[in-house]
Amino acid sequence: MADRYTLRLPALEVRQGDKRIYCFAVDGKRLHEFAAVSRVRRDDEELHGYQRPEVLSHIRGIRRYLESDGAILPNALVLAFDSRVTFIPAQRDSDSIAYSVPGELVIPVDETDTETDKPAWLVDGQQRSAAIRDADIEEFPVAAVAFIAGEAEQRSQFILVNSTKPLPKGLIHELLPGTSGQLPPAYERRRLPALLMSRLNTDADSPFLNLISSPTSPTGYIKDNSVLKMLEHSLFEGALYQYRDPADGSGDLKQMMLHLTSFWRIVRDTFPDEFLLQPRSCRLTHGVGIQSLGFVMDALTDGKTAQDVDSPEVRAAVERIKPHAAWRSGDWHFSHGEERRWNALQNTPNDVRVLTTHLLRLVNS
Repeated sequence: MADRYTLRLPALEVRQGDKRIYCFAVDGKRLHEFAAVSRVRRDDEELHGYQRPEVLSHIRGIRRYLESDGAILPNALVLAFDSRVTFIPAQRDSDSIAYSVPGELVIPVDETDTETDKPAWLVDGQQRSAAIRDADIEEFPVAAVAFIAGEAEQRSQFILVNSTKPLPKGLIHELLPGTSGQLPPAYERRRLPALLMSRLNTDADSPFLNLISSPTSPTGYIKDNSVLKMLEHSLFEGALYQYRDPADGSGDLKQMMLHLTSFWRIVRDTFPDEFLLQPRSCRLTHGVGIQSLGFVMDALTDGKTAQDVDSPEVRAAVERIKPHAAWRSGDWHFSHGEERRWNALQNTPNDVRVLTTHLLRLVNS
């Protein structure tokens, strides 16, 4: 029968306002007994985890270094504990520093636990911990810093800890909807657009179902950043603004989703073949098309309720684009005699502006 035991580690509790962090040392070889790498994944209901996949070449390099003489890893790993882990303070002198409390971390270990059942997750140090695990050494003590929190706060801390590193934008976009607490302004602004994008990519009645590329939807072919830009503009300056509370950044998600799915279903119905093509073969699913049609949505539906978006008026307006569209072949004939090959349009601010102006002229004709 597998062992169940308690691991007790000397630790220092550091109080930061109403938060607590714990500094301690642990044999890196034992880290995986109680700590898991929470890799990002999605099931039918929601997003789980937050870590990026292991970088094998990086791990091999660290492992070779650890197996050499004089190896040292001075940077602390960052872990998140769940509520099963407790801190027991030691007796203190009356004149002890209030924000620094010595004591002991008590970590329950069950060798039957799966990765998802372990009481700790690695927030930062995935490659280092994997290298220690695989290295041909008996032990390698490492410094660690931990906090006790739920998964939403863990995701926020993961983004903040990695904010100075080249964290993949797609991973950040997937994590943002499930975060809590304060984030940098640029991330705060994109939290609601990222939530809407996630819903568009996963809701069964969405025309974008599984079409948006992301770490958990690798077969998607529409760039997530293009959809985010479209949503962000509409939320702050366009048709979706009416559903948003500018005071706290929240919004009526149900009405927003109905508004979005209604309009983009019209686009899909008008251009069914083009909607199924990858961006290299079609400019509708390209960044320039997604953003330009987002501006068309804002112009045609601004002030309309979500229930009124799918109307004969809006359908007729989008239909007026069809005879003049060069999404996947031919030429675009812009005003003042300018002509561009269908695939000459790029995802640049100038080309988005040119195509938007052209499409708005068509829908308003």
